[in-house]
Amino acid sequence: MAVNSCHYFLHSQFAALSSPSVASTRRSSSPSRNRITCTATPPVASSMEEGRRKLMEFPYLSAPVRDLMVELISTAENRLESHLLPCTLPLDVQYYENPNGNSQASLQIRRGIDSSPIDFILGCWIHSKLPTGGDLNITTLLGYMNSSTDAPNCLIELIQPSPTSLVIILDLPPRKDPVLYPDYLHTFYESTQLDTYRQQIEKIPEAKPFLSASLHVRSLLSPTKIMFSVETEAGDSARMEEIVRSHLIPVFKDVLGIWLNQCACGEREVGETEKAYLTKRDSLIRIKSIEMDLESSFPSLFGPELASRVISEIRKVLSGDS
Repeated sequence: MAVNSCHYFLHSQFAALSSPSVASTRRSSSPSRNRITCTATPPVASSMEEGRRKLMEFPYLSAPVRDLMVELISTAENRLESHLLPCTLPLDVQYYENPNGNSQASLQIRRGIDSSPIDFILGCWIHSKLPTGGDLNITTLLGYMNSSTDAPNCLIELIQPSPTSLVIILDLPPRKDPVLYPDYLHTFYESTQLDTYRQQIEKIPEAKPFLSASLHVRSLLSPTKIMFSVETEAGDSARMEEIVRSHLIPVFKDVLGIWLNQCACGEREVGETEKAYLTKRDSLIRIKSIEMDLESSFPSLFGPELASRVISEIRKVLSGDS
């Protein structure tokens, strides 16, 4: 979120991929667009329309990856529209770029209405030309539940440094310990057969397990997480497009569908004690993620002043102050 917001909540993936040792070999996606300058505050409807349009451009992704993200975000929005409020971020936070114009980002955050179990939905992308000569491209879709339910969140992230390289992160991160609550494990991970989707990706010859360098990130993910890097031969972008269209799109759509049906639109009641626990846990995860991802990497990408403004606006939205 802060577009890297992308990582902003759950994944310190951004920090890991931006490190010198990994930066030269992998770069991922995120936002890019033309600079937007606001001289007056537009109506919420037109502001949201413009911000969403910029988000859905995904200008630095390959065509099949762009199609995948557009379909996922559209599916989530269409299914959850009655649960969501408009994005209230200022236009210059919905899209922003650094003074040099070599780092851009697009961000949309929509909070859930009071009666909804959804806390917020976040979509973002980041694009940056790195000093090493490579690109950083990260695109993310996050779905966060509030304390009225203990259902898992949704984490989707694609990192594409080139047309022949892709890192995929897909998970429904648990909000309770599956060891202490075996019925939780059964309901959300066993009965939904989520592990079969990981097995499908594992069978792709070009796919190799991807491991986050952050123990914090790894501790938050589920036992059925899908984290792989997919590399095709140099210049063989056609094979990557085939993998995305034939293998990744069906898996991503199915897993998102499970989250929408079982979590976002499911019915689970929790007691007051459990609500307090969930509220504390969710808050700690967000604070830690902002520290690890945004505060540590945004200033170098966008400059201290812009980074501070973006992070401040994100904090407002997530705290319900905006």
